[in-house]
Amino acid sequence: MKLPRGFYEQSTVEVAKQLLGNYLVRRHPDGDLIGRIVETEAYVGPHDLACHAARGRTKRTEVMFGPAGHAYVYFIYGFYHMLNFVTEAEDYPAAVLIRAVEPIDGVAAMKKRRRSDSLRDLASGPGKLCQAFAIDRSLNGIDLCGDTLWVAERGEAAPKIKSAKRVGVDYAGRWKDKRYRFFVRDSAFVSRG
Repeated sequence: MKLPRGFYEQSTVEVAKQLLGNYLVRRHPDGDLIGRIVETEAYVGPHDLACHAARGRTKRTEVMFGPAGHAYVYFIYGFYHMLNFVTEAEDYPAAVLIRAVEPIDGVAAMKKRRRSDSLRDLASGPGKLCQAFAIDRSLNGIDLCGDTLWVAERGEAAPKIKSAKRVGVDYAGRWKDKRYRFFVRDSAFVSRG
């Protein structure tokens, strides 16, 4: 069953934690791609200096100001796409970055897209994940309650999780030390972050 819109309307930190162990599903013409979410990061709003919205409302961040439960996909370093889920109330820009998943289904297609035979390396980082799952800016703003990209409930007990500082946010003043990176303890598919 798909996670409902109300799930994404919770606090960003709660969404980041509760996504762990659930399944990212990407419907694609080449076949469905499925991965167990094992790592996330919370970006908790305009006061969070690591959050894109801290710099104000722009064309790039417009999706973050919309309703919860939509994908915010952006391009970085001229090479990588990053997948985020918009959270909390409309007009309050917050999101969860999906940092890593454990590939479950559609693995052959993921290997082809990533040009890698290493299962562990297919989606163990946000750029790798987007490449493996054929996620690009064409999915920016897509409804996560629709039929193209969604999260399916895990149907099992929540995994044991750990927290750490977010990756690559040294510019964010006191926000760089917030332990808003969450990951499944003992997962081999977590990024090296």
